[in-house]
This record gives sequence, structure tokens and C-alpha cells, in this order.
Amino acid sequence: MRALLQRVSESAVRVDGKIFGQSGPGLMILVCAMAGDTEAEARKLAAKTARLRIFPDSEGKMNRSLTDTGGSALVISQFTLAADTSRGNRPGFSAAAPPDEGERLYLAFAEALRNEGIPVDTGQFGANMAVSLTNDGPVTLWLDTQA
Repeated sequence: MRALLQRVSESAVRVDGKIFGQSGPGLMILVCAMAGDTEAEARKLAAKTARLRIFPDSEGKMNRSLTDTGGSALVISQFTLAADTSRGNRPGFSAAAPPDEGERLYLAFAEALRNEGIPVDTGQFGANMAVSLTNDGPVTLWLDTQA
């Protein structure tokens, strides 16, 4: 699985102009299930995300995790993280999990993050979503269970 984490002061996702999910200080996470991924990868990625020390301590050093800060997460499905841009000018997405598997693993990731004690809102799988966020830092990290 792949995830792009952005440290945010706030984030929201709208579907058909209405707020579908949102978070306060914490992370906005774009998640992509890759072909062959399992729920074990979803749990591993969620645990890493919850414990990753990317929030500032009292001295301004990145020493605190999402768990430490009590922050929340907005988790958005993003199959385009599987893009292969090595040939031509049109990305290919064949490395992404099929939609039914992708949705199942995306939801498994969100649930595993909840099981880590993180308040989680999600987007709507497969919908055309408008995502807004206010970066904090900015801090943006890429995680990949296959790397």
C-alpha cells in the first residue's frame, strides 16, 4: 500500500458540495491499495502512520506522533498514487488494486488507524471529491509497504 501523509492544521473533503469528512490538527492521508496488497499491509501502514514522529515537541523538533498529539486523520482513497509514468505522457494505473479490493483495503486502513486510537474521517470511495487542507510546516511524506 502507498500513502501520502500531509501534516495539516485542518482538512476537509466535499462530495457534491457537501462536507463528507474532515479533520482538525493532524494528518490528511491519501491512500492507494496496490495489486496484491493484503489487510496485513493495511494494518502495518496504519501502525507506522500513527507512530511516525512528525509533529513538533516543545522545542520545535519533530519528536511527537499523531498518537502523542491526540490529532485526527482524514483518509482519502487515491488510486492515482499507483501511476506509472515511465512510458509516454499518459499515466497507467494497472499497478493499483482492482476497485473492489482497493475499497476493502482502504477501509481496512482507516479501521486499523482507528484501532490505533486515532479519530478518523474518510472520503467516499470512487466519488469525485474536492479535498481542501491547510498544510502545517509543510510536512509531506510518502510511505510504501512495498519499498
